[in-house]
Amino acid sequence: MPGKHDQPPGEQPLCRRCRENIAALVVRTEPLCRDCFVRYVHTKAIKRMEMLRVRYSALDQPRKILLPVSFGVSSISLLHILDHHLKTQKTKTGHVGFSLVILFVDLSLVEGDGPNPALFAQLQHQYPGYQYASLPLQDVFRYLSHDDPLLDLAPGIRGDSITNDGKLSGLLNSLTSATARADVASSLLTRIVVEYAKSVDCEAILWGDSTTKIAEKTLSETAKGRGFSLPWATSDGESPFGINFNYPLRDVLRKELVAYVNSSDAAISTLIYEYPFQKTQPSMSSKNTTIDDLMKQYFESVEQNFPSIVSNVVRTAGKLEISTASASDPTCSLCKMPVTSARFGIHGWGGDQQDGLLLPALENSQRLCYGCTRSVPHTAV
Repeated sequence: MPGKHDQPPGEQPLCRRCRENIAALVVRTEPLCRDCFVRYVHTKAIKRMEMLRVRYSALDQPRKILLPVSFGVSSISLLHILDHHLKTQKTKTGHVGFSLVILFVDLSLVEGDGPNPALFAQLQHQYPGYQYASLPLQDVFRYLSHDDPLLDLAPGIRGDSITNDGKLSGLLNSLTSATARADVASSLLTRIVVEYAKSVDCEAILWGDSTTKIAEKTLSETAKGRGFSLPWATSDGESPFGINFNYPLRDVLRKELVAYVNSSDAAISTLIYEYPFQKTQPSMSSKNTTIDDLMKQYFESVEQNFPSIVSNVVRTAGKLEISTASASDPTCSLCKMPVTSARFGIHGWGGDQQDGLLLPALENSQRLCYGCTRSVPHTAV
């Protein structure tokens, strides 16, 4: 039966929220005008950051929060939302709930290309008043102690005479597949972000992962043998690194963020390095296609017509609980995730012919979770 607000045939529908403006787009079956849609995205993000309200008991020392940016549509959208939120807080209360630190990690040594340095300068100009830093991924080795087991994961990368560029290249070149290289690079990216956040006394990291990205991560991490890490990799709360992880965009689809960029008054689209409206093109060579690539292609296709499937994956992952023993469990030498009962290595989880056998004690360099064991060179494990 038609509702009392239905429009006559041929007329454009009104926004279902304000009932005043013509709807500009349909969001999960709900027609919204541009202003209501922008408000919808802002509300989705901000309501997940209740911990960042103004603390009047500590106005002289606002909390420092780190935002890693990749110049993708998600992280740039989150920065724009946070900038608007902080300005609104300042106007209403005269104070802000937190101080924002923005970090860009240059992956050009891994990916062969990256944003032009001028884009980082443009970001600073467009969003002034924040603390900024740019680090190459290879600087992760600068934060490691001389005896860190990560330096033993590949031959020839330990030693003061080897540059950080050489260490990263040596480690990645020792890996046998594109999936392994992408997996290790992702673990190193998380580690350098965490180490930098700690070095500047940040108490939390805001990751710009959308619903779509978290769904991709849920299936790809499971396929790579690291499903046990999902409670930390997809949900808000304290991480095994001793710092809080927060995912403000976990309720917003990637396609909604693309629409948000289009709907925004600010020229934030000029800050997007990778054209966000271009569909992921499958690699012509299966040898160069990673598990992450496959998951991205799949969910970018699914979210167009079946967004509820993407949301269901994220909701299901959100129900996973952290093991009560996680705080006392030893951690993987590479990804730093807790490994239950020290079940390291390819046989650690059991289910094969060596299940139940007493495994020999492992050197630090061999204390790898099942997922990382599948990625690193066999000589290291």
